[in-house]
Amino acid sequence: MGMNEHISPVPVQQRDIHFDVTGLTPSTWHPRGTHVSHWFNAMSIFFPEGEKMFIDSVRKHKHKITDPKLAEDVKGFIGQEAMHGREHRVYNEWLAQHGYPVQRLESRVIKLIGITQKYLPRANQLAVTLALEHLTAIMADNLLGDPRVLENTDPRIASLWRWHAIEETEHKAVAYDVYRAAYGSGFFSYLRRVFTFLFTSMDFWLQVMITHWALLKRDGKRSDLRGWWELFKALWINPGSMRAVFLPWLSYFRPGFHPWQHDNRQFVERWKLAYAQTGSPPAVI
Repeated sequence: MGMNEHISPVPVQQRDIHFDVTGLTPSTWHPRGTHVSHWFNAMSIFFPEGEKMFIDSVRKHKHKITDPKLAEDVKGFIGQEAMHGREHRVYNEWLAQHGYPVQRLESRVIKLIGITQKYLPRANQLAVTLALEHLTAIMADNLLGDPRVLENTDPRIASLWRWHAIEETEHKAVAYDVYRAAYGSGFFSYLRRVFTFLFTSMDFWLQVMITHWALLKRDGKRSDLRGWWELFKALWINPGSMRAVFLPWLSYFRPGFHPWQHDNRQFVERWKLAYAQTGSPPAVI
């Protein structure tokens, strides 16, 4: 595969969609309880500032793009990430209105991103974006492919998470292809990509766990063993989301890896069809 070959099989389309979850309770919206609800909530804390970082790192490399299709997809990527940031900011305000320490937790995210942008070269900043895009893409694939992940959740919040997962799938290769256009696919480019991915993966899950712990503290649920067991089951047994993404996670280390080698466009097409038929983002696809 040549470094400028762009193989995304789906267009990357910005959609201006609003979600309203304010009628739900943050700690119990997931039927498996507080610990599982807050696992999702913890990830939402990272999205508004994280999406801004992704946009910034890709924009810094726009001058390296010569493929017109990739240039068009970059516009879609930026538009989609901006919408994700907007809707997860609303989501996070909902958490804050229920007394969760969102401002303090987001300030941690801002500090971490600030360190990354101050001390890492542009190539490494883009490699961090690639890494996080792969993590979100494989989690999105699991969410879309296994109905148990959001089984029996309220349609208002299920539709938000599925919309986000669909768009993460649509643009899962954009940052990767920008990196390839800017830095090629040689040995040193590969080393930067995989070592950044290893470090970023560890740091991301550590930060999610710290955030999750803080949300549980607000609810006095840190010592709730039944809740921890529900979370463990959800992540490792049934549906086992963390277990399910291990091999896709590992695939990133292949020298010839490309995100669309795992072609899951069928989820995108089914979602788009349901959206076109009803005019509202579907909660189930």
